[in-house]
Amino acid sequence: MSSVLVITGTGTEVGKTVTTAAVAAAALAAGRSVGVLKPAQTGVLPGERGDADEVARLAGAVTSVELARYPEPLAPATAARRSGLAPVRPVEVAEAAGKLAAGHDLVLVEGAGGLLVRFDDEGGTLADAARLLDAPVLVVASAGLGTLNTTELTARELRARRLDLLGVVLGSWPNDPDLASRCNLADLPVVAGAPLLGAVPEGSGRLPVADFRATAGSWLATRLGGTWDAEAFTGGRAP
Repeated sequence: MSSVLVITGTGTEVGKTVTTAAVAAAALAAGRSVGVLKPAQTGVLPGERGDADEVARLAGAVTSVELARYPEPLAPATAARRSGLAPVRPVEVAEAAGKLAAGHDLVLVEGAGGLLVRFDDEGGTLADAARLLDAPVLVVASAGLGTLNTTELTARELRARRLDLLGVVLGSWPNDPDLASRCNLADLPVVAGAPLLGAVPEGSGRLPVADFRATAGSWLATRLGGTWDAEAFTGGRAP
């Protein structure tokens, strides 16, 4: 795995933060030092826990950095403009990730929402930061109906920008998957043009932290430092 990994979602509420925590926990279990960078945290007031804090709570001894925080739950550029606070720019994200990479084996950069959510009014995005970092991108997708379209659009944009799509992780695999979710196990790698690299069980973020850290690696493929086997997971789950 690259020393810097950019983690984006196909949209909001797809399990991006818990997936980031799982990747961090697996790396820590392997003896690697981990930095977690959240460029723009929205919808959280000063003193409240943000996504980087949640990753640290679940994963353990990571170095967490948050570049900017905006109180309203909006896209970062909009939230910055409405709050009167300075926006985060892709070059600042790349610089912060580079500094973390100098002192850590692995740096995880967790975006806000999807790949093209704007950081600033000039149109800077997480994709621009990934380009500056020359870092691979991990896409976290939902399992059910509608995910094929959003995943393919994200993958196409990454390819258009000549960014490396490492793979796709299902951020919240249902305890009782429906027909669409079962079919998507086969279809997602096709539309993404990249492998499935894990499936995080639904509700994993509510596990006791000791259980989360002990089992996180079993949800992730070897390319993410885990033991999850896509063929074994998808076998027998066809509709």
